[in-house]
Amino acid sequence: MAKAPVLGGKDTVELDADVFGAAWNGPLVHEVVVAEQAARRQGTASTKTRGMVRGGGAKPWRQKGTGRARAGTSRSPLWTGGGAVFGPSPRHYILKVNRKARRAALRSALSLHAERGSISILDAAAFDAPSTKQAADLIADRRTGNVLLVVGDGEEMATKSFRNLERVSVVGAADAGVADIVRGAQLVLSRTALESITEHAKKKVRARTEQTQEATS
Repeated sequence: MAKAPVLGGKDTVELDADVFGAAWNGPLVHEVVVAEQAARRQGTASTKTRGMVRGGGAKPWRQKGTGRARAGTSRSPLWTGGGAVFGPSPRHYILKVNRKARRAALRSALSLHAERGSISILDAAAFDAPSTKQAADLIADRRTGNVLLVVGDGEEMATKSFRNLERVSVVGAADAGVADIVRGAQLVLSRTALESITEHAKKKVRARTEQTQEATS
C-alpha cells in the first residue's frame, strides 16, 4: 500500500489502494482534461453580421453610370464598419464525459502521483493564523515545480498561508479537477481533502463491489 509523508513531521499516511493504486490510462485522462478545460471557457465572444450592423439601408450610389463597382449597402463585409462573415457567436464548449469515466481518470491521475512519490499530506490544523513563512518552510523541499494544494472546508488559515507563494495553487477538494492534478508536479492534500477525494473517487469501486456480491450470492 502506498504511503504519503506528512509535511513538517516524520509521520506517514496510508493511501487507499483502490484510489491511489490504479493503472495509468492516458487516453482517458486526456479526454477528461480536454473536457474540463473546454468547460472553463466563457464562450462569450460575439460579432455582428451585416444584418445586425446599424445603418446601410440606402443604396450608396446608383447602379450604373458612376464608373464605380456596384454596391447595395455600406454594411457589406467588404466595407469598413460592415458586418463580419462567419464570426464567433456566444456558445458553450461543454463536452459530455460520463461520471464513471471522470472518477476513473481521477484515480489514474492520483495513482500517478502516488507512484512518483509526489504526494504529501498537510496538517491544516497547525495553522492558527495565516503565515506565509510557515507555509514556505513546510514545502521548501517540494517546490521543484508547480505545487497544487487541495484543502477542505473550513481550512481558510491554510489557504491564506499558501495562496501567495509563487508556483503554488490552492483549490478546494470539491473544485479539484483532473486537469489541476496532472498539471501539478507536487500534490499536497490536507487530511480533510484526502478523505473527501478518496470518498469521491471510490464511488465506482463500491458500486462494482456491491454488484459482484449480488451476482455471487
